[in-house]
This record gives sequence, structure tokens and C-alpha cells, in this order.
Amino acid sequence: MSENIGTNWAGNIPYGATEIFFPTTVEQVQERVAKSPKVRALGSRHSFNRVADTDGALISLQSLEATFALDRDARTVTANAGVRYGDLARRLHAEGFALHNLASLPHISVAGAVSTATHGSGDTNGCLATAVVGLEMVTASGEILRLKRGDSDFPGAVVSLGALGIVTKLTLAVEPTYRIAQTVYENLSFDAALESFDAVFSSAYSVSLFTDWRGPRFTQVWRKSRESDAPETFFGATKAGGPLHPIAGVSAENCTEQLGIPGPWHERLPHFRLEFTPSHGAELQVEYLVPQRHAVDALRSVLALGEKIAPLLLVSEIRSVQADELWLSPFYKSPGIGIHFTFKPDWPSVKELLPEIEAALAPFEAKPHWGKLSTVFPDRLRTLYPRLPDFQALASRLDPTGKFRNAFTESLL
Repeated sequence: MSENIGTNWAGNIPYGATEIFFPTTVEQVQERVAKSPKVRALGSRHSFNRVADTDGALISLQSLEATFALDRDARTVTANAGVRYGDLARRLHAEGFALHNLASLPHISVAGAVSTATHGSGDTNGCLATAVVGLEMVTASGEILRLKRGDSDFPGAVVSLGALGIVTKLTLAVEPTYRIAQTVYENLSFDAALESFDAVFSSAYSVSLFTDWRGPRFTQVWRKSRESDAPETFFGATKAGGPLHPIAGVSAENCTEQLGIPGPWHERLPHFRLEFTPSHGAELQVEYLVPQRHAVDALRSVLALGEKIAPLLLVSEIRSVQADELWLSPFYKSPGIGIHFTFKPDWPSVKELLPEIEAALAPFEAKPHWGKLSTVFPDRLRTLYPRLPDFQALASRLDPTGKFRNAFTESLL
């Protein structure tokens, strides 16, 4: 492996690629793809598994020529695939527009987040990929394929795991800019949250529950609202007296503004500020997406494992996501919740624990996040995605020799 290829952001995955390229133009991407027997796209390196790896060449999109084409009448923006959400959001906001949703980290690339169905939060908000209305992709032959919403292949090509080609541009739906007020509450009892589950998550534009699983409570509630007013108490939880980080004892300096102070959407929807190193740093991330109809039972099953989870955990987060029509989205045809775990960087211990968590969640159709760690067997995954055969056929048609496949996608396809 070339010394300059390095690892993913967390440092837990050393890339196995033989070389890495940093094209500045789409034409350079086309040329490299056409002559490479094996190639994959590399985004912001924020996947915790080998979904972005290859034993061939990696193409990093971070240096790709800047594109920002705002269509005010159609309410869309076309941007280069390697742009970070935080950078795109700032430019959009300056033009008076916004995206419907953002993930907790603004540091991630648009194409990487879209292709793995990374989701953000909100009962009425689809995952980030649902903003896509068009895409441009370099296929195995080096040719450019353009798809738009309404095309038969479009819902299969948006969340693609990088298995169809190198996405170079994305067109996203936008809306007029808006303001968000973020208020944090402390100590929401587990029973109160689950008894009023729907009311809790529909109470604001975006709601996150944090817990350490050390007892039947959510240590923090992050409530992001388009309204500036916020109740003094929230289902028994009380307003925080000052800014908080989701992880106990960590400074809130790198977190977005709290205390109910309204501000631009892109400075409140993420949990963390673009100017700071993302999240905690030395960590392992795991997440399971569960249909919302199973949410309460699934959370009770995880709580029963709390004594085993807590010693390895930094923090856990629960969020809700709207249903969509994208074939490989975990939210296909069904609204869901994300049960997210940020673990300490102890993979042997975490790897030993995950099968217990996955067994507890198996009755509830839990799907692992495409970009995070799990030990779920491919055979199990194949039963959870009804449109997987259609995606397999699409991949075979666009990439008949498997140029874009790697060990991760090969096991699925």
C-alpha cells in the first residue's frame, strides 16, 4: 500500500488501495476510470468500515473543480460531489436558500453521505439522499451518465454504495433559508419518552435523544425548532443551564449554538461546528436503523443490555427519519429511527458485543448503517432490502465487470 493513502478519519481502517488520485476535472475522472481495472470513489473518509476501500485505485473527490449552479426558479442547486455540506450550506445561505436537512457533522462530503443514506433527523425530514433530484456519474467505460428524478434507474442510483460509478455532480432540492433555535434538556426518563414517543419526536423540526444506557433515562434531549420559543420542561426533562456536549465531561466549544438562540439553519441543524474537529475523534461508530413501528420495543431491548454497553460507550443517540423511495435506503417505504452508538476505540471488545446488540434488534428488522461498523451477515442484509434484486441488476448493467465493486459490495451483490 502506498504510504500516502492513509486511513479513514477515525484511524480504524487502513485503506488497502494501491494508489490514490486527486483529479481536478471530470475529464480526469473519466480518463482514470476508463483505464483502471478496479477503482472506487473516496469522500471525506468518515465511513467506519471498508465501504470506500478497494484493492485497486481510489479517486478522491476533494480537489474536484468547484461547481455551484443555483436555479432559483426550479429551487435546485448543482454542486460537485466532493463538496462538504458545511461549505455548500454557507454558500446556499448567502444566496437565501437552504437544504431541508443536515447530518450531525457538516464536515462530510455530499456524495459520500448520499451514497450511504446518511440521514440527519426529523419526523418530517427524509435522509440527506432525498434532496437529490439529479446526478452525474462516470460509469465503468469512462462515459458520463446523467439521471434525474422520474427516470426508472434514479431511485436505485442515489444510494449506491459507490457500486455503480463515480458520482461527480449532484443536483439537490433547496428551499428558502430559515432559522432554527436549539434547546437542550437534561434527564428525560426512559418511560416518559417511550410512553409519549410520537409526541416527543414530532415536537420539533429535529429531535435527538442521548443516553449512556447506564439507567432508564436519556441524559440529554437536543430539540431543534423553527420556532424560537421552547417550554421550560420537556416531558419532565429540564432545560440545561448552559451549553452541553453530548459526551459527559467534554467541552461544548465545538458544538453548535444552544440555549434557544435562533440562528441560520446550517449553524443549528448539525450538532458540531464546521470550524472544529468533528465529534470526539478517537471513536468507533455503530448504528442500526429500525422501522418506527418497532421503535419502543427495540429501545427496551437495547436498554436490557445497558450494563454490557455502558463500559464501552462514549454516547448513544436516537433520531427519527421520514420514509423514502430509494432502493437501498434503510427508510425505504417506512419511517425509521436511528439507534446510534459512539464507542471507545476498542474494536476487539466492541466486535464481541455487537452480535448481542444485533440479536436483540433482529426481531425489529434492524439494518446497520451502510457506513458504520456491524457484524450482520450479508445473508441477513439481503432479506432486509426488497429492491436489492433490482439494484443487483442495475449494477450488473452499468458495471458488468465489477470495476467499482469491493469486498464490501461483493458480499452484498
